[in-house]
Amino acid sequence: MAPAVRTRVAVLFVCALALGVTAGFGLRATTPAAAQSPTPVPFQLNFTAGGYNAGFALALQEGIYKKAGLDVTIIKGQGSGVTAQLVASGKADIAYADALAVMQLIAKGAPMKIVSTIYQSNPNAVTMLTASGIKSIPQLKGKSVAVPTGQSQTAMIPILFKANGLSESDVNLVTMPGNAMIASLLQKQVDAMLGSLDNYDLIFRQRGVDIVSLPFADHGVATVSTSIIASDAALAQKGDVVRKFVRASLEGWDAAIKRSDDAIKALVQTFPTDTEPPRNLGELKAAISLMCKNGAKSVGKAEPEAWTRTVSVAQQVLGLSTSVPASAYYTYEFLPGTLPTKCPLG
Repeated sequence: MAPAVRTRVAVLFVCALALGVTAGFGLRATTPAAAQSPTPVPFQLNFTAGGYNAGFALALQEGIYKKAGLDVTIIKGQGSGVTAQLVASGKADIAYADALAVMQLIAKGAPMKIVSTIYQSNPNAVTMLTASGIKSIPQLKGKSVAVPTGQSQTAMIPILFKANGLSESDVNLVTMPGNAMIASLLQKQVDAMLGSLDNYDLIFRQRGVDIVSLPFADHGVATVSTSIIASDAALAQKGDVVRKFVRASLEGWDAAIKRSDDAIKALVQTFPTDTEPPRNLGELKAAISLMCKNGAKSVGKAEPEAWTRTVSVAQQVLGLSTSVPASAYYTYEFLPGTLPTKCPLG
């Protein structure tokens, strides 16, 4: 081979190495982004799989989390109270729980924060069979009421009762697992139950059961509700991961609001043995109806005024310390600069 040809081949080989292209030398293109594996993110839900968490499932199944560099695993929950305890104890980094259940723990020193609020108003409701004749919350006096173990309704009982002229001693509270309440009410073992618009009430209506439902939010408990939360350790050590997760989740919810059928399909893909599409679609619609309440300007962010009202109610009835400012419970630091879904929803 002539010297000039050898020189040309050598130059081509060096260029191929520098560019990382395949030129008959068995080389592959590699970049830092391609070489970096996604960050594992276990995400603890507040409850079992349902339309009320379909936005997260859509973000998972449509690759929104993956595009953000996250390998998210969505874990079913057993109630907001239980989920909040998992984060407080360091057993979960990022989770989804009702704000009041979280605030009660933060007020006692639990190291965690609320980083994005999805439900701007709580979905909880007092539910009775129409045949019971009970049409108002004051009429619960002397009655038996089923209360779900570990769910947000428990934290709100004092607020609800005080706002309606009752005390806890006026009512026979019967604590039981959430999945036992519907049967107890249908069998008339209790007179009423503390349920929710986005879950229990939908099950009754799907079965054709006539019920009276009194939303907490319409009876003195207009508090911000289900939110993405994170431990202080995660915020300090994995702040960038939290930011990416919140942004991707809000993108997932934006898509779920616009394409509810696709969101339910994603939910079924994520939890194939725990879903029931017709009911889940009702749950999703009920959830969406709560996302722009309490003066919210965007889905995912509760305004300062809503937080002030929520903290005031919690201080009055739940005994949260008045020396703890509202800002101790939440932070906007991990929200995207521009939130994807504006209120009101069109």
